[in-house]
Amino acid sequence: MVRLIHTVDLTSSPRTGTMGGTPFTGRYFMARGPLVDRRKFLAGSAGAMSAAFFGGGPLDALTSRIAPRQSQVWDAGQVRHLLPTVSESRILLKVSFEEALLAAPTLRVGARSFPGRMNDTSGRFWQFYATDLDAGATHSLSLVAANGSSLCEPWTLSTFPPADARPERFRLLFFTCAGGPEGTYTGIGQRRGNLPTAIRNRLLRRALSFNPDAAVANGDHIYWDLHRWSGQRTGALSPRAETSNFDFSGSVFGTSNEAALMLAAEPQIVPVYGTNFRSTPVFFLQDDHDHWENDAAGAFPIAWFQLQLARATQQLYYPEFLPEANRPLGLPWSASSDRGYLSESFGTIRYGSLAEVLLYDVRRTMTLGPQAVFVDPTVEEWLLARTTSPGVRHVVHAPSNPMGWSAGKWGEWYPDVLDRAVGALTTAVPKPYWQDGWLSQHDRLVDAMSGMRARTPLVVSGDLHAIGAGTMQRSGTLNLASNPVTTVLSGPVGTSEGGFPSAVRGVGSSPSGHLDLVETVPPIEQHGFTLVDFLPDRMVVSLFRWDVNSQPLEAIDGLEPFYTTELSTP
Repeated sequence: MVRLIHTVDLTSSPRTGTMGGTPFTGRYFMARGPLVDRRKFLAGSAGAMSAAFFGGGPLDALTSRIAPRQSQVWDAGQVRHLLPTVSESRILLKVSFEEALLAAPTLRVGARSFPGRMNDTSGRFWQFYATDLDAGATHSLSLVAANGSSLCEPWTLSTFPPADARPERFRLLFFTCAGGPEGTYTGIGQRRGNLPTAIRNRLLRRALSFNPDAAVANGDHIYWDLHRWSGQRTGALSPRAETSNFDFSGSVFGTSNEAALMLAAEPQIVPVYGTNFRSTPVFFLQDDHDHWENDAAGAFPIAWFQLQLARATQQLYYPEFLPEANRPLGLPWSASSDRGYLSESFGTIRYGSLAEVLLYDVRRTMTLGPQAVFVDPTVEEWLLARTTSPGVRHVVHAPSNPMGWSAGKWGEWYPDVLDRAVGALTTAVPKPYWQDGWLSQHDRLVDAMSGMRARTPLVVSGDLHAIGAGTMQRSGTLNLASNPVTTVLSGPVGTSEGGFPSAVRGVGSSPSGHLDLVETVPPIEQHGFTLVDFLPDRMVVSLFRWDVNSQPLEAIDGLEPFYTTELSTP
């Protein structure tokens, strides 16, 4: 049952005011070399790396005007970015340092030590994998150099409760599309390109102020498409690919491709997250742009070189998915020995017996032809099994491709395409190269969700540059009315003004003609995020938004839900 708690008039004008920068107090610390101003380092690295590809200069004085309100309580030391993930008994960290470390550092978890594993060829990127930890406990963590010196201030991180525990609450943060090269912003309604990374970080810190227990970053962490997929030069190298000068016949690590990848990806990830998520487990799903292409016909299934870039980006910057007892180890991209048998594309968030969130990337295993699917049949089998299994109160799907709405793109679940004669999406016109098998798989998954009579089905998707919510009453010939599927668009963090569907495709997102979808929040093309609270008898979904065209930066720091709905459990 869906019960509306509160909402606001979606057409009302948000508050306006004057833009005011936040003063930043520089924090200096000793690395192996001269003193470094951390704010200048982050701004300089983003600007310098962007300049290598765009021909522009480093970030100007604007950076100081929109600098995030960094907490001065925790000293990051030599750490540039730190992203952790956890399960009930394991912790995985991805960390980069200001300078290369000549010997392996160590992660200390309480009295135990776990050696670091170098993820690049220079020693700036490391991962730490701690196992056999106490479940549902808050652990004290510290990073120590080979000579015993501290690399940053200690911090805490909690493992999830055991699968049979009965926690009273679990709060999960969802967002999408946080990537994109550095943009500019000079005031309300005045920007160019993606949101500046400092503003993206500010949005995420507002989300973190609500103390989520974990976060899902659902796809499009970078934008650096290597080919053109529209216009007169379809299939040719993109300007970014030409400037990047990748060697498509070579490997990534140990070649010039390694530096080129870092120059492209690092400014889109490191300043967005920094160390703000050090005590909040993160779950990063990859989508089309994370494979260095747009989801256009001809781009997928992905070419070998882009696949290597996608794997390398994940290896360097954000954690893979830890093993989970009810997820088979043999799923595709889940049993690579070079990743320690971590899963690259399919994950599980299991929080006691209260909640299980199924995370799946639909790009890595998508196929074409008579038996076309988005996710491999073995993955579908796992998803269906978990959806119908007892033992957990709430089961939520989190695919990288949105369910419910279409933007007329090729790589969607749905057959909708833009009819330019009428300026609207339709299913009456064939979508070139689209595959019926994708929709068949969609209906099998949705049917299983609606069939959970003891649960309220919920899908929280990524990819689509919008915030929205609705309930599926019908999907094709499937009648879902007895237990409708609530679907949510989690909200984009970094989208450029030209990246919203209405700008890039000439039409906004709308419910697919394959569905009967009751829109409680029609897609809103603004930046934002979603919080989901899991309780024993219900889920509470809260949507947040910030309008760059009408709201000042200061409004970010006071964002509250503009829409909240309660999904009571049958």
